[in-house]
Parts: sequence; structure tokens; C-alpha cells
Amino acid sequence: MIDLRYCSRCVFPESKPDLFFDENGVCSACIGAEKKANEIDWEQRRKDFFSIVEHYRKPEGQPGWDCLVPVSGGKDSTYQAWFLKYECGMNPLCVCFETTNITELGQRNLDNLSDMGMDVIYFKKNHPAYKSMVVEGFKRVGDEMWPNHLGIFTIPVMVAVKFGIPLIVWGENPQKEYGGPLESIKNNVLDRAWLEEFGGLLGNRIQDMVGVDGLTERELTPYFYPSEEELKKVGIVSVFLGHYFFWDARRQLEIVKQHGFSVKEDGPVEGTYTNYENLDEKMHGLHDYLKFVKYGFGRATDHACIDIRNNRLTREEGLNLVKQYDGKYPHLSINEFIKYSGMSKAEIDAIIDSFTNPLLFCRDENGAFLKDEHGNLIRNYEVK
Repeated sequence: MIDLRYCSRCVFPESKPDLFFDENGVCSACIGAEKKANEIDWEQRRKDFFSIVEHYRKPEGQPGWDCLVPVSGGKDSTYQAWFLKYECGMNPLCVCFETTNITELGQRNLDNLSDMGMDVIYFKKNHPAYKSMVVEGFKRVGDEMWPNHLGIFTIPVMVAVKFGIPLIVWGENPQKEYGGPLESIKNNVLDRAWLEEFGGLLGNRIQDMVGVDGLTERELTPYFYPSEEELKKVGIVSVFLGHYFFWDARRQLEIVKQHGFSVKEDGPVEGTYTNYENLDEKMHGLHDYLKFVKYGFGRATDHACIDIRNNRLTREEGLNLVKQYDGKYPHLSINEFIKYSGMSKAEIDAIIDSFTNPLLFCRDENGAFLKDEHGNLIRNYEVK
């Protein structure tokens, strides 16, 4: 057994990339959350945001959209759209990049945006080209959602450029909410540099996908970020709403539920204890499991840490939830991925094993990873 160090306040392990501990054993994510709660003048940030809003608001009587909101139909983007329209009086254009394998619940929540009074552009991609990147991303960097991570950031910016909408409003800075490096936490702008460094591309770039299954640049058009010349011509400004307002996903969830947003009523989402996030994608459990096998923590840890920092859970309660939900083999998502990719379970498991951290999980004398009767990996560390 290895002695894996955990944050003394939350339940993040030291194996989380870009996480640091102070002399008291408190992780950088908790330190950042404390500064967020106590050292930021949120009233001034609010004024700053409304100054931005007023600058980009179109004159009364002039048709057009005041801003663009990238959406998935999830709780966060639903809140962004609601906030911009009903709290700021803006006329937002919502833009959705189609996810890999949408759920019925996800589709209902996406349709609900129109019912809330939003104009929505739904970008449906070239499925064969996308599927090739899904499989290649799974094999190459251990992430079957790799092309989705790219498309959700490129398509909204492309639409903003084409329609001449300079202001793009994203939700939270995920690096701030989930504990990323300091330079990403301080950033209030999402641009090409942020996408390539912090957007989950894992060092892979769209140029690296040219030639996969014969894919050409033309087929990969939706995944190329607009040029600097195009961005400057429109004057694109792309900001995080969470930089200007205290981001509290559970509080915001209660607001959007009053406006037609639905959660998963029959139990939690695979891989965690909550029922309100990642509702749109059938295979998201595989994505979360791949993080677990690489780093020894998954989505339940992410959620528990946020709930602990927002004083909704004690550390002990969060620890118990992590032990109960984190790291379970995602049978539902794997079955969906088998149908989607055409790969066998044996092929999929072999690729997952190739990304599994041999320091964190037990192996037999032949080097094969040990698993229990449910297919769950045997940890080589104690969750503590």
C-alpha cells in the first residue's frame, strides 16, 4: 500500500494534477475557495459585469442578439441563459454543440431553453468524422469525449464570429471550481490559449487528428478555432460569468428547476452521488472512470469537495460518499460505448488498463490489474 496524501479540509488526493498543499496540509483548491469566499469584492465584480453588459447591449428597437451563451442544456448553461435574459435584460443567442450520445433527459432540458424564451442554434456534426475522433481520443489520450471538449469551445466562437456577436458569456471557470493551477484560476477570459492549456485537450490538438481514418482539414472544420484576424474583426470578448458572481451550482440549480429544468429523478448519475450534472450524455461515466484510473479519484470526489467547501457536507460525510460512489466500473456507460464504437468489451477494457496507474492500483504477479467480482479495481492506497 502506498501512503497517498489527502487534503486536510476536502477529499482531494495529491495525485490530482496541478494540486499543491500548504504547510497545514490544505490543498490549493481549498485555499482558492477560501479566497473566493472572503477576499473578493463581489459587489464590485457585479458592477464590472453590468458595465460589460451595458457596453454590448444593442440600442432599443434595434434587432439582433446582445450576447452569445454556449449551452448544453445542463444546469449551468441553463442558468447562464436565464441570468443573461431575465436578470440582465439581454437578448442572448444560445449555441449548442451536439454531444456524443445524448440522453432523453438531456434533449428535454435542451428543448426547455426554447420554452424559456431563448433562441437556440443546435449544431449537429458530421457523425462519421466525429466518431473517428471519439475512438482515436479514447485510444490515444484515454478520453472518448475528446472531440466534444473541443467542439463545445470552437463552435460557439465560430457562430459569434459569423453573426457578429462580440460578447460570449461562459459559466464557471472549471479550473476555479474544481481546483486548477493559479494562472487558470485568476483568468476571467476564455480564449484560444485557455482552451489549449486548460480545456481538457490533454496535449492533443485538432491538427493531430488530420489523417485519422483519412480525415481531412475540411471534414474537421468545426474544430478549428477562428483565426486572430477573425476574432479581432468582430472584437470577440469571451468571459466567465463565475468570475463576476459567486458560483454556487446547487443554489443555481434550484432557480432553473423553477423554470423547467429537470434532474434525474430515479437516482444519482453513474459515478457520483448527485442527480443534477452530466444529464445529457449516455457515456459520461466512462469519461469520469478514465480520470479515476489515471489519478485515483473521480466525479464523486469532485462533487464532495465542492459540497465540503460550500459547507453542505463535513469532510467525514464527503469521505463516506467518495468511498461509496467513486471508482466503480461504469457498466452502463461501457455498454453504451460498445454500441456506439463497435468495439468489444475486451478491447475497451484493455485500453482502459493501458491508462491505469500501476502505482495506485494492485496487480498480480503477471502485471494484470486486480479487480473484484464487479470489475472494480483494487486500490493500492487508502481513501482517508
